Amino acid sequence: MKVREAGMVIGSLPVGPKNCITDVAGVKVGHVTLDFPLDETGKDYACTGVTAILPHGGNLFKEKVTAACYVLNGFGKTTGLVQVNELGVIESPIMLTNTFGVPAVTQGTLEYMLRENPEIGETTGTINVVVGECNDSYLNSIRMFPVTPTHAIDAIKNASEQRAEEGAVGAGKGMVCFGYKGGIGSSSRLVEGYTIGCLVLSNFGRKEEFRSFQYHQREGLSETSDGSIIIVLATDAPLSDRQLARVAKRSGIGLGRTGSHFSHGSGDIVIAFSTANKMTHFSSELTEQRTQIREDQPIMNLFFMAAAEAVEEAILNSLSQAVTTSGRLGRVVYQMDFMKEGNGRCI
Repeated sequence: MKVREAGMVIGSLPVGPKNCITDVAGVKVGHVTLDFPLDETGKDYACTGVTAILPHGGNLFKEKVTAACYVLNGFGKTTGLVQVNELGVIESPIMLTNTFGVPAVTQGTLEYMLRENPEIGETTGTINVVVGECNDSYLNSIRMFPVTPTHAIDAIKNASEQRAEEGAVGAGKGMVCFGYKGGIGSSSRLVEGYTIGCLVLSNFGRKEEFRSFQYHQREGLSETSDGSIIIVLATDAPLSDRQLARVAKRSGIGLGRTGSHFSHGSGDIVIAFSTANKMTHFSSELTEQRTQIREDQPIMNLFFMAAAEAVEEAILNSLSQAVTTSGRLGRVVYQMDFMKEGNGRCI
């Protein structure tokens, strides 16, 4: 269950009805999870997957959303971030997978978008596909390339506006967080009629670094110190790409509250988007009009607070909803048993 359902309250802002990134209207999340041996000995094992986040249910290339990225620590292998920050829009699903799965997921997403938009590369320009990753090689035989382009396509097709499945699913199947089973986590916050939602792919930290609650389960790993996290923020608030970048920076506060110090080998990357203003790809107009929150209004501070709180809670949810998972070489990563260890309030 989510940590809030176990009695743990993170922050002071109210949460959305699903306490999930899909509380932002139109946002969809889909997974494909791989969990099977790759050889007869069982030494090589597929313990990985793909997660797709769709900013809305329409044609993302033809109706782009305002977006920004922020890099806390750049030890990551992503695609598409340079153009997102240059143009301030996202025009494809946001895809998550393992490190060596980025090329296959990029290809699969590209194939899907080309089928949806036959004019790409013909009568109009190319498309910018956004893919983020974390290294799941402790449990997953990453060198065997179990993720294929088809898995990316299936994750997109599986996307739903329902409360997203969390824990050891999709891209989170093989991830380890604070020495315990991590993966996909989500949360949301309500701010004066607007919603900020967060989805994380957690894969960082040693058990000794976990600060939000004091756990001393002997099964936790200490050898997986470096790692990564991909943070996806969604909102229906009319924020510009520059304002989204400011909100994205506050994700680092929520990440730090859990115990992360953005280690040397960690790829800590934030991708943020707003669904409030959609930009049409085909238009002959010279100008366009958009509504935007004024910078000098107190609500901006609430957006910052919401991002920090939602990220912290999403990380904890990735831990509380993950299950003990076996992978390659007979390795096992145990779930963090929140109910067993007791609960409490985290400010």
